[in-house]
Amino acid sequence: MQRTLILLKPDCIHRRLVGEITGRFERKGLRLVGLKLVQATRQLAEKHYAVHQGKPFYESLLSFLTSGPTVAMVWEGREAVTTARNLIGATDGAKAAPGTIRGDFGISVQNNLVHGSDSSENAAAEIALWFEPAELLHFTIIDQPWVG
Repeated sequence: MQRTLILLKPDCIHRRLVGEITGRFERKGLRLVGLKLVQATRQLAEKHYAVHQGKPFYESLLSFLTSGPTVAMVWEGREAVTTARNLIGATDGAKAAPGTIRGDFGISVQNNLVHGSDSSENAAAEIALWFEPAELLHFTIIDQPWVG
C-alpha cells in the first residue's frame, strides 16, 4: 500500500471545511493512518517548501503555512498519491475541475486549502517531516477486500 501526506492548510481550517474534505478521502476508500493538528513553525515550512526556495512566491508560502493551524494527515491505499491528487484538483481553484476539492472550494492559487504529495518519493520525505514513525498506525480495515 502506498502512503501520501495531505495537509489541510490554514484557510481550510478557518473556512471550517476539515470534515467535508476529510470525508472525500474516506469515501474514496483511502485509510487514515496518521492525523494531527499542527501550528507549523517557520523551520518546518522552509523544509516543506524547500523546492520553491528562491522563487518570488516563496516568502508568501511560508507566511501562509505558518499563519494558522494545519491538519496533517497520512492516507494509505492503492495508488494513494495519484488518487489524492485527483481528488484535490489543479492548484488554481478557478482552473480546477468541478467535483475536485479545489474546484468546489478553492478561491485562489496560494490559498488553495490542501497540499498533497506529488510522488511516492516526495510523500515519504514529507511524511517524515510532519510525523514521527510512532504516530503512524498499521491496521487492516474490514472492507479492505472491496477498496484495496
